[in-house]
Amino acid sequence: MTAGTLLTLLERQPFVEGFKPHQIAALAALAKEVRFKSDHVIFREGEECSEFYLIISGLVALEIAPPGQAFRVDTLSAGDELGWSSVLMAQGKYFQARTLDDVQALLFEGPDLRAMCEADTAFGYALMLRLLGVVAQRLQATRLQVLDTFWPVAKRAGA
Repeated sequence: MTAGTLLTLLERQPFVEGFKPHQIAALAALAKEVRFKSDHVIFREGEECSEFYLIISGLVALEIAPPGQAFRVDTLSAGDELGWSSVLMAQGKYFQARTLDDVQALLFEGPDLRAMCEADTAFGYALMLRLLGVVAQRLQATRLQVLDTFWPVAKRAGA
């Protein structure tokens, strides 16, 4: 994929709205296109993974995956972000990410994004605000899944 094509794909992503053109161009220079087949585990809960993704097409399930059966917390689609923790820290993933169909995405290495944040603090501030928004959305999605799962039981128990 050419640099111009990567830039065009990136410019269409809601995640970069409000970034300056030179910042989007710098991001495009870091981007790599990746594709995953259906039912592919992109990363597992607890794994260290340095990749951050912007989904171009396809569906990805975010799951809590204790031994036995995975519990879907959220479903991500085109325009969504995946792997926010790769940008913020070098810790294990909080969820498992599994494709529900074929997925096309732009991949960014977390260390490269952090270096860009340090070099351009205005970009870094804007990126961190967006990532905080992603974290808040994932927290809300998890909260709603927990309510859906346990509310009927709690209500029957008199809680």
